[in-house]
Amino acid sequence: MKAAAAAFSALLGMLLLAAASAAASAAADEPAAPPPAQDLRVRAASAVADIQGTVRVAGLRAAVTVRRDRWGVPHIYAKNQHDLFFAQGLVVAQDRLFQMELWKRSGQGRLAEILGPPAIERDINARRLRYRGDPDAEFESYAPDTRQILEAFTSGINAYIDALDRPGGRGMPIEFRIAGFKPEHWKPEDCLNRMAAFSMTGNAVSELAHAELLALVGKDAATALFGFDPAVALDPAPGVDWSGLSPGLLDHVVSSDRRIEFPTAALQESNNWTVSGAITASGKPLLANDPHRVIAEPSLRYIVHLVAPGWDVIGAGEPGLPGVAAGHNAHIAWGFTIFGLDQQDLYLETLDPADPLRYATADGWARMRVSTETIRVRGGAPVEVQLKFSRHGPVLWEDRTRALALRWVGAEPGTAGYLGSLSLDRARNWREFEQAMPRWKVPSENIVYADRDGNIGEHSTGLAPLRNWTGLLPVPGDGGYEWSGFLPNAELPHSYNPSSGFLATANQKTIPEDFKYAVGFEWGPPMRYLRIKEVLESARSSGKKLRVEDMEALQSDVVSLLARDLQVLLKRAMAQAPDALQEPDRSAGRLLLDWDDALHAESAAAALFEFWGAELRRAVTPRVVAAQAQKAMGILELSRVVSLVSHPDAAAFGADPGRGRDAVLFDSLRAARQKLAAVQGPDMALWNWGKLHQAAFRHPLDGAPGAAALFDRGPVERSGDGDVVQATGFTEPSLAQDSGASYREIFDLADWDRSVAINVPGQSGQPGSKHYDDLLPLWSHGQYFPLKYSAAAVNAATADVLELLP
Repeated sequence: MKAAAAAFSALLGMLLLAAASAAASAAADEPAAPPPAQDLRVRAASAVADIQGTVRVAGLRAAVTVRRDRWGVPHIYAKNQHDLFFAQGLVVAQDRLFQMELWKRSGQGRLAEILGPPAIERDINARRLRYRGDPDAEFESYAPDTRQILEAFTSGINAYIDALDRPGGRGMPIEFRIAGFKPEHWKPEDCLNRMAAFSMTGNAVSELAHAELLALVGKDAATALFGFDPAVALDPAPGVDWSGLSPGLLDHVVSSDRRIEFPTAALQESNNWTVSGAITASGKPLLANDPHRVIAEPSLRYIVHLVAPGWDVIGAGEPGLPGVAAGHNAHIAWGFTIFGLDQQDLYLETLDPADPLRYATADGWARMRVSTETIRVRGGAPVEVQLKFSRHGPVLWEDRTRALALRWVGAEPGTAGYLGSLSLDRARNWREFEQAMPRWKVPSENIVYADRDGNIGEHSTGLAPLRNWTGLLPVPGDGGYEWSGFLPNAELPHSYNPSSGFLATANQKTIPEDFKYAVGFEWGPPMRYLRIKEVLESARSSGKKLRVEDMEALQSDVVSLLARDLQVLLKRAMAQAPDALQEPDRSAGRLLLDWDDALHAESAAAALFEFWGAELRRAVTPRVVAAQAQKAMGILELSRVVSLVSHPDAAAFGADPGRGRDAVLFDSLRAARQKLAAVQGPDMALWNWGKLHQAAFRHPLDGAPGAAALFDRGPVERSGDGDVVQATGFTEPSLAQDSGASYREIFDLADWDRSVAINVPGQSGQPGSKHYDDLLPLWSHGQYFPLKYSAAAVNAATADVLELLP
C-alpha cells in the first residue's frame, strides 16, 4: 500500500540548529551547550534509567514487580489494571522517552517548538489532521475502559518524567541534553495521535499521482500505467481542472510513525501466516508475523509482557501506546499486515476568487470553517496560522480557484492507530476475536489468528468507506461524490479453519475476485505471499511437520520468484541465440543460470541480479511510458517489468516481440555486468551482494560532535531485497536497506515458552543501556531470542528486578 513520500528536512540538522540557537522558544527550556564529544559516553551511562532495586512512585495503588529478562523485555506484574498500565507507561518511558516525545509532538503539531522554523509546515499539517470530533465518541469506540487505561498509562510516563530531575535522580537522558529541551507531561489525548495513521489509511498521494498522469497522457493511457486490481478504468469527473496536481503538494503531510528525518520506502509491507496443527510437529498451530517498517535507531516497536487480573498478554506495540498490538495472551495469538483499504479521498473544492473562504456546494456557496492557531517557534517569533476546513475535511492545498480538502477515516471516532488492540489483547477465542475486529479501524490490517484449541483464522479489518466511484482520483466537492456510510466489518474478508491448513498474507490482494464492494484497487506485489504459500504447500504435500525453526527459516527466506522468472527467460534466450553474448557477458549469464535464486549476502549472482534488474527497469520503462509522463511516473517496479518481458508485445518490443525482448535482456545484462565490475572489480568470484546491500541504524542526533559513535550502529551486511520474504527494501540509487522487519514474532500454541521474537537494535533507546544494541547481532544473522511467558520461565530468564512501591 502506497504511503505519503517523506520529503522533509533532516531532523538531525534541525535539532542541531535548534540546540545552537541563541534563544529558545517559550515552550522549551534554555538549551545547554551540547556536551563535549569525549563526555558523551560517560554522560549517557550516567543517565541510564534504574531497572533494578526498589523505587517508591506516587500514583500507584499497590506494589508492582518488573522483571526484565536477559534480552531487555520487561515482564510487568501488577495487582490491578490501573497499576499495570501506570507501570507500562513508566517502564517504556525509561527506555524510549526521547522517541516518545518526538512522536507526541509530531502528532500535536509542536515540532517547531524544539526544531525551529523548518518544522512549521509539518506542524501545520499535523494540526489539520488532528481529531476534532466528539471526545466521548472517540473513547467509546475503543475498549470500554480505554479512557481509564490511557489515564493510567500517561500518569506512569509523567511519574518517570517528574523523577528525572529530583535530587538523587538520574537527570535527563542524554538525548534531551544534546537536543536542548525537556520532555513535557502527557495527557490521555496524546495517545490519540492521527499522524501515525496518515500514510496507512489510503490513497490521497496516489490520487494525485493518478491525476498528474491523467493530465499528461489522458485517461486510457494513464489507466494502462497502473495495475489496478480489480481491473478498473480511471473515472475522471467531467470538467475538472487537473493542471498542477501532483503528489508533491502533500510533501509536508508526513506520517509520524516512521523515522522523521530520512525519506523511506513508499510501501508499508509485512508478512504473516498461521498454520494449523495438522501440519505441525506439535499438533497445535504455529503463528508468525514480521511487520515491515522503517529501519532506524531506536526500533519502532517495543516488546512488553503485561500481567494483572484480566490481563496476561505479551508482544510488541509502539512505545507511545498502551497494550500490545501484535502478540499473544493465554488463549490466542495474532499478527498483522497492512490491508490495502482506500480510507482517504481528496475533494477539489471550487473557490470564489473574490472570497477564498467561500466554496461551491450543490446548494450554493458555503463558508470554510477557520481555526486560528499559534505555532511557537524555537529561535523565532510565534507564527499565527489559519487552518481551513470544508465540509469534507481539512484543506491541505489551495490556489486561487481550487482547494484540496481531505476526507479520511482519521476524522472518525476510534481511528487512532492500534488502539483497537486493547480489546484484542483480552479476546479468548474466535468469537471474541471477531467481536474485537470492528474496534480495529486503523490501520486496516489482515490479522491472522490461532488459538490453543487448535483453530486458525484471518480477518481483514478496517474502517471501509462506501462510495459510488472508484476513489482513484480527486473528485469535485459540489455534492456528487459523497460517502454513504461504512462497510459493516463482518462483510470484510475473513476465514476460519480453511481446508488448506494455513492462512498467509503479505500485502497482496486479499479480497475475493467476486467481492461486491469496491474497497481498494492497489495492493502490494504478490511475490512474498506466493513464496510463503509455495513453502507451506510443499510442507503439507510432503508430509513434513513444521516446527518453530521452520518458521524462522521462512521469515528469513530470500528466494526471489522474480529472479526465477527472469532466469527462465534468460535460459531460453541464450539457447536461441548462443552468440548474442560475448565474454565476459556470457560468463555473467551462466552465473545467473547456475544460481539457486537466493539473494544471500555473500552471493555474486545475487549482486549481478540486482544490477540486472535495475538495468531492465531503466530499459523497459521508456518503452511503455510516454516520454512526457516518465518524470512523473518514475521507473517501473521490477515486478511490473518482469510481467512485461514475460508477455512481450509489439508496442513495447517491436514487430518480433520475442526477439526484441531478448535483445533487451542481453543489453541490460551487459550493462549490469559492466556497472557491477566498475564497483566490485572484473573478477566475478569477488562479487558480493552484502558488501553493497547493508543496514545502518542511524539516530536523529548523530550529527552532534562525537554522537555518531555513541548513537549509530552498523552497517551490517544484508541478504534479500524488497521482493522476497525477508524483505530488506531499499530506495534507489542507494542500495542500503531502509525498511524491513525490525520486529519478528513466532508463537508456538502448544507451548508459549517455545515462542521466539526479535526486536532490533534493542529494547532500549538509551545508548548507555546494555539493551541498546544487544539484539543486533542476533537479527543480522536471522536469529531470535526466546519470548518467555510462564512465570517459571520468566523467573529463570530474569536479569533485573525493579520493585515499584506506592
